[in-house]
Amino acid sequence: MKINLICIGKTDAKEIQSLINYYLPRLPKHWNFEMMEIPDLKNAGKLTPELIKKEEGKLFLSHIDSLDYNILLDEKGKLYTSREFSAKLDNYMNSSVKKINLLIGGAYGFSEEIYQKAHEKISVSKMTFTHQMIRLFIIEQIYRASQILAGKPYHND
Repeated sequence: MKINLICIGKTDAKEIQSLINYYLPRLPKHWNFEMMEIPDLKNAGKLTPELIKKEEGKLFLSHIDSLDYNILLDEKGKLYTSREFSAKLDNYMNSSVKKINLLIGGAYGFSEEIYQKAHEKISVSKMTFTHQMIRLFIIEQIYRASQILAGKPYHND
């Protein structure tokens, strides 16, 4: 199985990037994790939020294949505990899912085309965080899931 984290923009905060870099080498090799940062739109300040979502949606679509399982990290998504999330990943691993795309949208969210391509929506929290922080949180949760599934003591209930 392959897990892709596809995001709009780069992580500017060195502290957040440092923490992301802490977890990346700890992720299981058999999950073939890759983080793809789609460059921010040029001249976005001159576009309406709807046009920004539409243009970002086109960029997302260029990284998605028709057989991929697409999960949007979305404030309206379902909340999971770490154990439930790890069980979901285990289920994907043991099913016919070959590639999972976790998508983090831009400041205005996702276009309707991306919502139509989504198989599900997951929320990381009821609170709002920066897109850069969400990257760190979901990467840590993927690592945590790997530790839960391996029976390691990283996660405490």
